[in-house]
Amino acid sequence: MAYIPLEKLLRSSSSLYKLVMAASKRATELSQGAEPLVQTSSKKISTIALEEIAEGKVQFEDEREIVKEKEAEKG
Repeated sequence: MAYIPLEKLLRSSSSLYKLVMAASKRATELSQGAEPLVQTSSKKISTIALEEIAEGKVQFEDEREIVKEKEAEKG
């Protein structure tokens, strides 16, 4: 099993909740057939998703901010 330090994962966000949500979303994409963005020996999609986040291949934003931006564009 791959060991990914939490400090490395939290570089892009200080929120553990956001990290978990991003990893979950990416793992779902991988399970639906998306190609991994990193070379890995792991077979577990959750581990692959975390490795992608740790290497900076997957970026995530706060969904509430995206909703606010879309609402601002509408009116």
